[in-house]
Amino acid sequence: MPVEIIFDFSLGHLFVIRLAGNIVAPSQIGSIEFAAEQFGTRLVVVLGHDDCGAVSATIDELKRPTGSRSPNLSAIVDRIRPAVEPLMATETEDAALLDQAVQANICASVDHLRHGAEILETLIRDDGLLIVGAEYSLESGAVDFFDS
Repeated sequence: MPVEIIFDFSLGHLFVIRLAGNIVAPSQIGSIEFAAEQFGTRLVVVLGHDDCGAVSATIDELKRPTGSRSPNLSAIVDRIRPAVEPLMATETEDAALLDQAVQANICASVDHLRHGAEILETLIRDDGLLIVGAEYSLESGAVDFFDS
């Protein structure tokens, strides 16, 4: 679902970066820096969603690694892996594991943005930039913001 609909904004009012698994890569950091510096954006929302396919693919790869995956998919999975891997040691059933992994991945992305780029760190400290995590429910349409 387009985030403009989720948050009831018309096109052009939100600076939206969409990618599988809400991973953080240099091009996304640069885009956020651009939005914050050029447009005065002061709120960044890392919006994941339940039943995320990229997080599910990461769990599947950790359960049974394969050499036949696309290197492009591996680029996504490898960025999600650090948030998900610690959860794999628990005796959690699959649905609960996916829920926990989605939330852990959102939080890891928020942390990476807050502490992984000097320009964003400065904007947070000096200009009031706020970076938060949230999860969208595909079933209900509700967005739950995290206390992070």
